[in-house]
Amino acid sequence: MQSAVANTDVRGNDVGYGIIAESVQMRKIVEIIDQVGPTNITVLITGESGVGKELVALAIHAASTNTKKPLITVNCGAIPEGIIESELFGHERGSFTGASDMRKGYFELADGGTIFLDEIGELPLSAQVKFLRILETGEFLRVGSSVPRKVLVRVIAATNKDLETEVRHKRFRADLFYRLRSVNILIPPLRQRPEDIPVLFNRFAEEAAATNNLRFGGITPEAMRKLMEYHWPGNVRELRNVIESVLVLEQGKMIESDHLGKYLKEPQEGMQERNLPVPLNRTVEQAERELILRALFEIKGDIIALKNIIADRMPAFDERGQLRHDSTVLDDDNSLSLQDMEQRMIREALERFKGNRRVAARALNISERTLYRKIKEYGLT
Repeated sequence: MQSAVANTDVRGNDVGYGIIAESVQMRKIVEIIDQVGPTNITVLITGESGVGKELVALAIHAASTNTKKPLITVNCGAIPEGIIESELFGHERGSFTGASDMRKGYFELADGGTIFLDEIGELPLSAQVKFLRILETGEFLRVGSSVPRKVLVRVIAATNKDLETEVRHKRFRADLFYRLRSVNILIPPLRQRPEDIPVLFNRFAEEAAATNNLRFGGITPEAMRKLMEYHWPGNVRELRNVIESVLVLEQGKMIESDHLGKYLKEPQEGMQERNLPVPLNRTVEQAERELILRALFEIKGDIIALKNIIADRMPAFDERGQLRHDSTVLDDDNSLSLQDMEQRMIREALERFKGNRRVAARALNISERTLYRKIKEYGLT
């Protein structure tokens, strides 16, 4: 059977700056990049997690007149609140305990170039005031200094939060929000542009095969239709991960519709979209805990699915004739409280990713700051 994408010329679908797409929505975004790139205007990129906000930021920098100058990427959600001002604006020697030397902040390092502030919605209110000042005047103060400094930096920000909702709830400054959204590029989720899936699939399959020395056996039209009908809660990032898993575990086979069931998570009844605003009758702590729990249950499902895939490829008995037992199997335990379940599953997530907190936080769809706080709260290492 012929592959549904075997004859696709991926290079012909590069609509600019390495962005692979067929959809009208993404082509319009490239047009906006062409228009705003050569200017110094601030750009706010919004969209769900995994849609490719960083790729658009890179494209804006590539289209700018300062493309040979540095592009500094900062994940605002990964920096603890107590040191974020020092990270962004720098500090003087002796300005606080542990400040043994003067240090330039990210804005100084990006002087003349571009700074990309990812997860801008996680920026603490205390830092938002200073950030607004640097947007308005280009001036800032290092922590511990009274001497104003000036930089010329192009600012690109991104978030998966609804900043208007954050403003209404007093979690984000209104004046900063209006200053940021000079140009707002909204990247639609992958499920709203299914025509992009075949060309993205082909590109990711070629890259995965080349990087891992694998053979790509193609994909049937039925399997491609299944991919195009899937809801993709993790968007383009999830598509890439699925493709890599399929190529590694199917070992060069033609990808058929039946193969994909092991890799695609069907939506659960009653499961809320994690990017939707939290109902107002819940506290922030309750809402945050529910988000973590739902994400961890998805991780649990992934682990069980992976175990089943591996089990399909392993003998049921070992060389001694004993039934194999996987000690990492997660048993269902509905007797645990929500707090106990959260603690247990955060620990399992950290173990799954070998203690890499950034990857674990990304998998949970929470900020690293939240994960650090939970680790401290539960005394996890």
